[in-house]
Amino acid sequence: MRMNVSSEPEPEPVPERADPELRPLSARSVVLSLLLGAHPPQLPVKDLVRLVEPFGVGGSTLRAALSRMVAAGDLRRTDAVYRLSDRLLARQRRQDEALRPGTRAWDGDWEMVVITATGRGPAERAELRARLTALRLAELREGVWLRPANLDRPLPPDLRHVALTGTVRPDEPARDLAARLWPLDAWAATARALLTHTAADRAPADRFTAYTAAVRHLLTDPVLPPELLPAHWPAEPLRTAYAAYQRELTASVGGRGRAA
Repeated sequence: MRMNVSSEPEPEPVPERADPELRPLSARSVVLSLLLGAHPPQLPVKDLVRLVEPFGVGGSTLRAALSRMVAAGDLRRTDAVYRLSDRLLARQRRQDEALRPGTRAWDGDWEMVVITATGRGPAERAELRARLTALRLAELREGVWLRPANLDRPLPPDLRHVALTGTVRPDEPARDLAARLWPLDAWAATARALLTHTAADRAPADRFTAYTAAVRHLLTDPVLPPELLPAHWPAEPLRTAYAAYQRELTASVGGRGRAA
């Protein structure tokens, strides 16, 4: 199926910040970042105490945060070991996939999702938009989502309950369409700024904060076929830098888990 997508141009997307805002992390954020990067996603409290200390989180503050996180359903505790709850394991899987997304050779097809469900409330619409964005689709116009069919994953079958799914061959040149759907230059600028912030001569807390921001940024990488990307796309260098940082933290917990 061919599809003319250029007849009704959409407004230009708002670009992302080129210089990322790196806010100090709370005790809860530090713990979650460590456990989301750990495989298996669990750490003894004695290791958590040692790992959070460079970020100005004292033992009493940590224990209070851990208690609140268990009560909120973020963590589970067995003896002196804290692990991610089932609810957060899906988030960890998305994070892992962001580091090494599976791709396949691109033949020119695009995935298309057209929303058909009606009568949904604002919360349901927002949840569906977030889900489609997490699948690395971009909204061409209201209710029409696209991306190149180069990801090595099927669309979830239950999307058929709210949308029509399929593949198309847009008439618009693929590079032009990709540039219209994603703020590629802004994404690359932010990634390069994050690489600068993760330089080894920065304080440990600054590096940790920057790498936490890097994970969030990689979750928004559209993972396009190389032929649709600007030159010197920085996603792979950012993934490589983050993987090296994971290895550093693995060593710091004596091989108990891979954390970042």
